[in-house]
Amino acid sequence: MITVTNLTKRFSKLIALNNISLSFPKGECVALLGPNGCGKTTLIKSILGMVLPDSGEIEFNNQSISGKWLYRNQIGYMPQIGRYPENMTISNVFDMMKDMRKDNKGVLDEELIEQFGLNKLMNKRMHTLSGGTRQKVSAALAFLFNPDVLILDEPTAGLDPVSSESLKDKIIKEKRNGKLILITSHVLSELDDLVTEVFYIEEGKLAFHKKLIDLKTETGELKLSKAVAKIMLAQ
Repeated sequence: MITVTNLTKRFSKLIALNNISLSFPKGECVALLGPNGCGKTTLIKSILGMVLPDSGEIEFNNQSISGKWLYRNQIGYMPQIGRYPENMTISNVFDMMKDMRKDNKGVLDEELIEQFGLNKLMNKRMHTLSGGTRQKVSAALAFLFNPDVLILDEPTAGLDPVSSESLKDKIIKEKRNGKLILITSHVLSELDDLVTEVFYIEEGKLAFHKKLIDLKTETGELKLSKAVAKIMLAQ
């Protein structure tokens, strides 16, 4: 569904992505892992069209995204830190996004709005919200337009345990519906029950890509965190 070929991006002397190639297939929940500064965010922003690579190509459904933007309507994005107009209410933010995506003819997915209790907080202004509630708004917006692809950057950060489990259940449900879900996280224990494939990036290059079941079999570890650590220590 998303194919990245020979992608390179430099910021002055820093090479954020170094001729990296990878492919994210439909119907999988993919963990995009790596240390801080390894290039994960640059890769995500390149896929979203927020960063223009120096060379290489990105294809969405076998079509190059270069010079295009309509493909983004098929992506739901949850940033690590959501930034919204501070004087807007939650209701205003949702209305604004619906207006911006008014060409979306699909049925809105408001399941997380209900599960997070946001329907009871719609008149609260964004500047009054806790970090966890902002995360709930970001998560609900990512799923709202029923996209084919979900890109979730540290999705459970700041969420209370009940909300975190609700979000994970939603991710599993959408994976079963055949969607591509791409997750970045430093809390690997959160990913054990979610992901089916693991991509590990280091210094802008792909260190390894394995099916989760193969990764665990190869390392003899049952936990993703231990399996990743064993693979990287062996390299």
